[in-house]
Amino acid sequence: MLHLLPLSISAQCRCGGPPSRRRFVGGGSPSHITGPGLLGNGVRVRLRRRALGGGTDVQPDTPSSRRDGNERPHAVAGQEDEGGGGAFLESVRKLLLLEDAAPGEEEDQGQFPKRWAIVFLCFSAFLLCNMDRVNMSIAIMPMSAEYGWNPQTVGLIQSSFFWGYLLTQIAGGIWADKVGGKTVLGFGVIWWSIATALTPVAAKLGLPFLLVVRAFMGVGEGVAMPAMNNILSKWVPVSERSRSLALVYSGMYLGSVTGLAFSPFLIHKFGWPSVFYSFGSLGTVWFATWATKAYSTPLEDPGISAEEKKLIISQTTSGDPVTTIPWDVILSKPPVWALIACHFCHNWGTFILLTWMPTYYNQVLKFNLTESSLFCVLPWLTMAISANVGGWIADTLVSRGTSVTTVRKIMQSIGFLGPAFFLSQLSHIDSPALAVLCMACSQGTDAFSQSGLYSNHQDIGPRYAGVLLGLSNTAGVFAGVFGTAATGYILQHGSWDDVFKLSVTLYLIGTVIWNVFSTGEKIID
Repeated sequence: MLHLLPLSISAQCRCGGPPSRRRFVGGGSPSHITGPGLLGNGVRVRLRRRALGGGTDVQPDTPSSRRDGNERPHAVAGQEDEGGGGAFLESVRKLLLLEDAAPGEEEDQGQFPKRWAIVFLCFSAFLLCNMDRVNMSIAIMPMSAEYGWNPQTVGLIQSSFFWGYLLTQIAGGIWADKVGGKTVLGFGVIWWSIATALTPVAAKLGLPFLLVVRAFMGVGEGVAMPAMNNILSKWVPVSERSRSLALVYSGMYLGSVTGLAFSPFLIHKFGWPSVFYSFGSLGTVWFATWATKAYSTPLEDPGISAEEKKLIISQTTSGDPVTTIPWDVILSKPPVWALIACHFCHNWGTFILLTWMPTYYNQVLKFNLTESSLFCVLPWLTMAISANVGGWIADTLVSRGTSVTTVRKIMQSIGFLGPAFFLSQLSHIDSPALAVLCMACSQGTDAFSQSGLYSNHQDIGPRYAGVLLGLSNTAGVFAGVFGTAATGYILQHGSWDDVFKLSVTLYLIGTVIWNVFSTGEKIID
């Protein structure tokens, strides 16, 4: 995943030699910085002074980074520093042990950029988010056997999460845009972690209590995406937007992988309540780091270097909080409505797969509980990989001059048409292995949406990124509520083929709407 970092690195062989002090060549000309590298001995990173904004931009030491024809001299091998690996490990150790860096320390010691520390913490939050969400899709099978629930009741329980999730989408976006994403995301993680831990207690008390607790869990997870979108709009330059969002959202996919992989083991070893107790407790660990290391904007962070702060401020929105939301302007823009409609179309298929995939593997492909959860891992692992590949492709296209609008349309078209094609093949496949492969390919192409519609909120209205995400994701949540519950109804009166045909139809409708009405330009100031 090295391509995700805002650095391109080149390694050189070393024959030894004493470490030397770094040299900075100022002015407008390129400079080489020799010193503690990011990944180990012989790693060399070259910084270019940005012509605008006064910041520094990291460029790869490749011919493509020298398109102006001026050859940059290579650093002398004997001047490379030997402590690169130690510097990187020290920066990770400081992050995990909650040690504060002095202002400017990151720049001086070549440590991990603060903006990517924020991205990593958001990634971790989303990892926990889906771990706590998908554990029910595994635990629901032994729970339904114990309590005698039919498929329609199971669909009701699965959809109850979205009742609360729906309530806090727009509210979470407004809250984040006004008070900052740090407070809102921290609240969300603690809230949903407590609700997760209370799930077994609620189930024993009765179905109404379980529905309420699942809805409460949705309340906490509902603020996560708007808060994250607000934070990254303040911290991440536009040239790194697709990669950063892809990495954060891949945390959701890896959370599904982790939840689906560990839930069967915990259920068989300790019983289904252990899944909720163990997963819920992890939120407190994350919150301890978040409370001390994260800031809503780089302007509030006393430990960020001056150079990194200049780079971020030159390419992001103002750190000033939003006081009023221009609803009339926002709701009058066709690209906003395209986001809302396409988010609905996208989430219908995604949430059905998220909540019903283990049941599909168990009932149709005849896998047992352990096999169902293990085979469910493959599509989510594929999404984690392809989301980051898509982010890298999108940022590369933008950096090479392709318009943001064109990039967003290409990536989202893949995110719609890919799943539509592979889901349409499931009715013609008899082999379980091919069915799992189709699911993996469907989810893998779906993940390109992270560089399409999921990046578009910050494109068209960066100051109101939280509100815009809340608006579109509200439509996405409606898709989750209706889609998850409707799937239970369809399965009682129809078949899985009917479930997939409806998802394919919505993917095709979304493709048309997106390519006609979307834009990558800023339309809301």
